Amino acid sequence: MLCELRVKNLALIESLELSFDQGGAPGLVVMTGETGAGKSIMMRAVQLLSGGRASVDWIRNGAESCEVEALFEVDAGHDRLLQKLAEGGFGHDTTLVLKRVLNSAGRSRFYINGSLATAKNIADLTADMLNVASQHDHQQLLQPGLHLDFLDTLGELWPARQELGKTYHRWLEKKEALADLRRQEQEKEQRQDFLKFQIQEINQAELQPGEDEQLATEKKRLKNAQILIKVSQESYRLLAHDLIDMLTRLRQNLGQLAALDPGVVKLAEDISGYTFQAEDYVNDLREYRDSLEDDPYRLEKVNERLDLIQQLKRKYGETIDAILGFAGQAEAEVRHYENMDKLLESLEKEVDILEREMVQLAEELSARRRQVGLDLEKAMVAELSSLAFDRAAFVVQWQEVEHVPEKMRESGWDRGEFFFSANPGEPAKQLAKIASGGELSRVMLAMKCLLAQKDMVDTVIFDEVDAGIGGQAAEAVAGKIKELAGHHQVFCITHLPQIAARGTQHFQVSKKVDGGRTQSAVVRLSPENRVRELVRMLAGNSATDQTEAWAKELLAKGAGQA
Repeated sequence: MLCELRVKNLALIESLELSFDQGGAPGLVVMTGETGAGKSIMMRAVQLLSGGRASVDWIRNGAESCEVEALFEVDAGHDRLLQKLAEGGFGHDTTLVLKRVLNSAGRSRFYINGSLATAKNIADLTADMLNVASQHDHQQLLQPGLHLDFLDTLGELWPARQELGKTYHRWLEKKEALADLRRQEQEKEQRQDFLKFQIQEINQAELQPGEDEQLATEKKRLKNAQILIKVSQESYRLLAHDLIDMLTRLRQNLGQLAALDPGVVKLAEDISGYTFQAEDYVNDLREYRDSLEDDPYRLEKVNERLDLIQQLKRKYGETIDAILGFAGQAEAEVRHYENMDKLLESLEKEVDILEREMVQLAEELSARRRQVGLDLEKAMVAELSSLAFDRAAFVVQWQEVEHVPEKMRESGWDRGEFFFSANPGEPAKQLAKIASGGELSRVMLAMKCLLAQKDMVDTVIFDEVDAGIGGQAAEAVAGKIKELAGHHQVFCITHLPQIAARGTQHFQVSKKVDGGRTQSAVVRLSPENRVRELVRMLAGNSATDQTEAWAKELLAKGAGQA
């Protein structure tokens, strides 16, 4: 139940604090005011609190951000909502504070009981706390595709519908996989032969990782073999014959110096080390020279091998690793084809099991929907009767659909549509085609009243659902809203004095200019001011003593009705 609402810098509201606490009892809170006074701002506040989309245009001019904060009292028996709070780490208290801050950059921050939260956290919670019905909601009744949603909500059939939907999607997925496998089976022989040829071609090549790089290096050596042999031979001769003899003599001289002068020992050892290292280089250079050969036949073989690898790269991959990986995948695909009969048999069984399960779920759901439809027809006739529809007809018309898997949808086989007749003796026809705006408003109100009896939502908000209604119908709608307020907290933004007079709390929304700025204000009306507001709603600037008497009579009547 919404107890307090605080708004800051939202549209024309600079600062606003409202209290709706009635000691935990349900009641009807009405908001009235001239057109354009800012009643829609309240709906924006609710939308912000519910995690809905917001626009920076909603921020009051000159402000960096706007804030909306609300205090709710949660029924201790609302287990699902309390569980969501606990799972989200927002505590177990039945006192709940929601807050949203929207800055000028369009970014929002959400808080639940002072802790940062996400828009999804807020939306999940408020879905179980608030139910908003606007003057545009009756447009949903003009879409037959949504009528099944109403039925499933009223019949509490959504868990069964979701279970069917999951089974349907699994069945569809397996069915598509089976069809794909059967297409593969038709191409199996030709594909297998082609894959085996590719595998054989790769395996015969006996490729080794890095082989192409090694062959490229060997090819370069073989192409330049004559030059390499000549230069290495000359280098070996220079190093082995001339330099080594001098280094040997140098080592001997340094040994003699070190024997005569201890101060030269370190220098003699270092230079001697370099001479021995030079001798090692001589051996290395000799081994390199001896490894060289001018072999045109080997060069031809290397070229042939590189050409073969290049051909395989063009077919199967840019590297040897990619070629070998292709072969591995091809072998796996061949094994897949070899096991296809078993896969087909297994998948056919899965599809058959899922199909039987899906059909059973759909049959059960369809039967339950038919019963819900019958119950809804009776309940709607009763509700409409209390809304000044004398002997109205409301029928759930079912389209005949063959109960076979091919006709299945995610929601089942059922295609339901609401038919309606406001006039006794006239056959019910498609609601979307015959109902006027005022009639649709009352039908939607009747539907909302039935829905309110099914959910755990404590707070229902009506935003000018009385559009297009007057006279006896207005009295009936006012009575119905008052009846709903007997077991729910109901907020009603209205232009009808008949509804306003039945409020247990009455707030007036008005605009004024203060300091050159336009501001919207919301104030709770005293009994005397309620009379003045009802007089305005009844007659505007043409009020008389009779109008005031009528306003007082409406208030007295509203206070005396349950």
